[in-house]
Amino acid sequence: MFPYPVAPELTGLVPRVHRVDWPVWLDPGPRMLRDVLELCRLQTARGLAVLSWLSAGQIPGDVAWLWPRHRLTGPRQHLMYTAAAGVPDAALGLVVSNWTWVLDTRFAGQVMAPYLAGTAYPDDGYTAAQATVTLMRIWERHAEARPALGAAWAASRTIADWCKAAELCAAYGREAPVFTYPRRALPPLAGVRPWIARLLRLV
Repeated sequence: MFPYPVAPELTGLVPRVHRVDWPVWLDPGPRMLRDVLELCRLQTARGLAVLSWLSAGQIPGDVAWLWPRHRLTGPRQHLMYTAAAGVPDAALGLVVSNWTWVLDTRFAGQVMAPYLAGTAYPDDGYTAAQATVTLMRIWERHAEARPALGAAWAASRTIADWCKAAELCAAYGREAPVFTYPRRALPPLAGVRPWIARLLRLV
């Protein structure tokens, strides 16, 4: 896809959306894994909501519900999922391409973890480094978490790359494509959480 230049009020959402409280130590208990999976769901839905507005070139009047970092429930979940459902198929295809790629490369942990941690803690290198190690360990030790971590990374990465393409278009006066990694085969849906299948429209 070749985005047109994006208004500053839209591009300004992207770095703020990347802010999330990824853990900075590896707790072997089940609670931390549950929390990380919930953060992945939040980040995926957030990223897709913003992608729907980037695709449309406009932002709704009130987006205060986008910023709380606690678990998605009730009316807030409905708003987030409704916005995510507005992503055009072609734009969603960019996210799915990134997602399938990261699930199928041996470098996945090394790509996913620094990106999510670095954009979540851009002003704190020490915390970003700790979160990077934690996310890499989760990826290595909990295969069941990989689709969710990959979805959070893919949605977050796609909106940033969309803005970069729009910036290049504005700077040079010609269309620039949104960068994506090569699409791979979809993973077996039996191992994909229902919220991923719903948000990525896999079924």
